[in-house]
Amino acid sequence: MTTTTVHLVRHGEVHNPERILYGRMPGYRLSDRGEQMAEAVGEHLAGADLALVRSSPLLRAQQTAAPIAAPHGLEIVSDERLIESGNHFEGRRMGHGDAKLGDPRNWRWFLNPFRPSWGEPYREQLTRVIAAVHDARAQAEGREAALVLHQLPIWLVRRSAEGRPLVHDPRRRQCGLCSVTSLRFVGPHLTGVEYAEPAAALYDGAVDATGGKLT
Repeated sequence: MTTTTVHLVRHGEVHNPERILYGRMPGYRLSDRGEQMAEAVGEHLAGADLALVRSSPLLRAQQTAAPIAAPHGLEIVSDERLIESGNHFEGRRMGHGDAKLGDPRNWRWFLNPFRPSWGEPYREQLTRVIAAVHDARAQAEGREAALVLHQLPIWLVRRSAEGRPLVHDPRRRQCGLCSVTSLRFVGPHLTGVEYAEPAAALYDGAVDATGGKLT
């Protein structure tokens, strides 16, 4: 049977001066540093035998996909299944104002961390992204594919692939900006997971999706 690799690429740093949880909100683009990160991951995958590049429809993911697709002469195909997870607190500053955990009005959204109650269920995210992964694997059979998406869906796929529960501590996710989580398949069967951070040299001072400093 043939060996196929599907690379799950997280987008780069986003221009987010208000430091809000932007989620699926349109128009959030890469920062200048994020564009450098995208170039770094593009260089990292330049030698890969890519047969296709697919991306979340959100701008930051599309911008990250561009330098990945360009060296291979590939068109970026949008896939709605790769979109960011839904979140009740989208558009708000986490830990501040309306999104503050200490505000009793918000307690109902934190009742069930196993689902989670504040957003799209983990299992639903996993199901849609796994379907996109297997479609890409089938189309790129014997070669490689790159899917550009978002931290939480990538981390859920990895936890599932490694046989771990989906419930987790968000502070312990190993899914840095423009990181590459590579799924190795023999035929339709997953045989291994690898992880790389080609943009790690740019992490110092970078800001993650909720406005927190990475380092």
